[in-house]
Amino acid sequence: MTSKQLLFRNLRKNLKNYSLYVFALIFSSALYFSFVTLQYDPSMDAAEGSIKGAAAIRTASILLIAIVAIFLLYANNLFIKRRSKEIGLLQLVGMNKGMIFRLLSAENFMLYFGSLLIGIFIGFSFSKLIILLLFKITGVESIATLRFSTEALLQTLIVFCMIYLLIMLINHLFIKRHTILALFRVTSSTEEQIKKVTFLEMMMGIIGLFLIVLGYYISSKLFGGDFTTITELFLAMVIILGSVIIGTYLFYKGSIRFIFHLIRKRKNGYLKVNEVVSLSSVMFRMKSNALLLTIITTVSALAIGLLSLSYISYYSAEKTAKDYVAADFSFTDEDQASTFTETLNENGIEFEERSTEVIQVEVDLSHISDGDIEGDLVEGTVLPVVSDTAIEHIDLSSGEVILSGYNDLLQNFIRLKDTGALELNNQKFTYLGLEDEFIVSGYFTSGGLPVAIVDEEVFTKFVTEANPDIQKPSNTFYGIDITNKNQLKEANHFFNEIMATSNGPHESQLNLSNNQKTNMGFMMFIVAFLGLTFLVTSGCILYFKQTGESEEEKPNYTVLRKLGFTQNDLLKGVQQKQLFNFGIPLLLGLFHSYFAVKSGWFLFGSELWTPMIVVMLLYTVLYSIFGLLSVNYYRKVIRDAL
Repeated sequence: MTSKQLLFRNLRKNLKNYSLYVFALIFSSALYFSFVTLQYDPSMDAAEGSIKGAAAIRTASILLIAIVAIFLLYANNLFIKRRSKEIGLLQLVGMNKGMIFRLLSAENFMLYFGSLLIGIFIGFSFSKLIILLLFKITGVESIATLRFSTEALLQTLIVFCMIYLLIMLINHLFIKRHTILALFRVTSSTEEQIKKVTFLEMMMGIIGLFLIVLGYYISSKLFGGDFTTITELFLAMVIILGSVIIGTYLFYKGSIRFIFHLIRKRKNGYLKVNEVVSLSSVMFRMKSNALLLTIITTVSALAIGLLSLSYISYYSAEKTAKDYVAADFSFTDEDQASTFTETLNENGIEFEERSTEVIQVEVDLSHISDGDIEGDLVEGTVLPVVSDTAIEHIDLSSGEVILSGYNDLLQNFIRLKDTGALELNNQKFTYLGLEDEFIVSGYFTSGGLPVAIVDEEVFTKFVTEANPDIQKPSNTFYGIDITNKNQLKEANHFFNEIMATSNGPHESQLNLSNNQKTNMGFMMFIVAFLGLTFLVTSGCILYFKQTGESEEEKPNYTVLRKLGFTQNDLLKGVQQKQLFNFGIPLLLGLFHSYFAVKSGWFLFGSELWTPMIVVMLLYTVLYSIFGLLSVNYYRKVIRDAL
């Protein structure tokens, strides 16, 4: 048999084993080429000015290279170890290490660059769709064209050629370093299978669980008023990060074995066949994969958390704009407001106009603050004050006050009681609670403080006693709401034209909402694609590990089949095993991301549950596909075991 015949026979024989590796390589190269195509596409010029598209894509492409390179190196390491006996047999029949290396290199070259070319073609085919998706999410109005970029092709080839050379170097060192006897022992020594649970492992397991719970607990208190300085917040974040990551590692290193040991002890060692196949196998192999699973869990939590936060901000864009502007269009200059309303009248756009006089007053919130925060935030706060005549449904007496419009971020630092005494200009008022309505724009509220509503007589007195040092340059809010919302875009167009050369605070809800959607939509786009790449690569790695384990456990399945156990009996155990192997990292990643997002979601928007649940469900569904593929592979192994 010639070397050429041996090459094609080996390639054909191992093609099934490499199928998911080839898929992941095609997927990675297609995604990378698409990203680089965005970087060089002229249609992205429309986005660069507002969202710095090229710089963000360049940064994402670097992260993408790191993810793909680590995955390909790890996958290659798994496959070459799996073929160690084959390499040893080739040496036994007379082939030297140089010939074997050239044979494997040629085989890998065909698979690698064949997959790369297919991936580039697919990436080019879908590049226009990706650009359209980006423009749709960010709201950028531009024409996307299907354009082949030679710069993107050259950059993709250079990057993946460097990864290929690194893979070949590792293969060369592997073949050179191992003797024939060592090659036959590689697969049997790659997994740690210690059946006795030691006291040290039990302690590691308990400490791991404690550290994870500690991290969750501190994260729940992060913005609850317990940490009031930047130094305290920074130290708390470091403790959370360290305790969760170390706790996760110890969880895989000892907690799972400890928990499963307790389950086995409770059953007095009498396990069903499905429990033997699942519980025991996970128990004896999880420890050796602790570092890998910790990395997968941590990065999964990071991807889910960042995507959830960016989606929260994107999802909450309209609500945030309404809170800050308090009308479709807001002005603080009467002439600007008049010019805009004249334009609306000329173009037949109906609107409602309101003006509200606002005065800045020193307030003492210490009597209604439900927390331990002290200092300028409570005792020296300056709040905007309006008359109750500005709000139709509110009528107050001279000794009463209501606060209205309160930012979610501020609520996590200053929690207000429902009743109590509130001091305005050193005069005590009966506090009647907090309303949700935002009355004036963020220009008067500093972006998040509530507005105090008082009786008209009290307000008039405050105006005469106003401290000029704390007043805004303008003390009147002009709000304009478009009656027919179908004409809002047209009105916004006139607003942008008129205000393009005007100075002074003036805001448009639609502009503010679109700007936030543009910025956070682009971030969401980048994080989603990086997260999808990591999801596919990590899922493939876990799948490769399971296929390797299935081949090692095939003799055990043969014995069990001879003892009379059916395929269904063994398959039930395999399904439970994959539920543990894929479910534990997924579940732990979801918990990590949940507590991370829950601790600071209000910094990004006004809606938590819908965006976070959508992201988590989508990630879970995609991740579960690899678990189902693993079960299907085990089904074939069990079927062929007898």
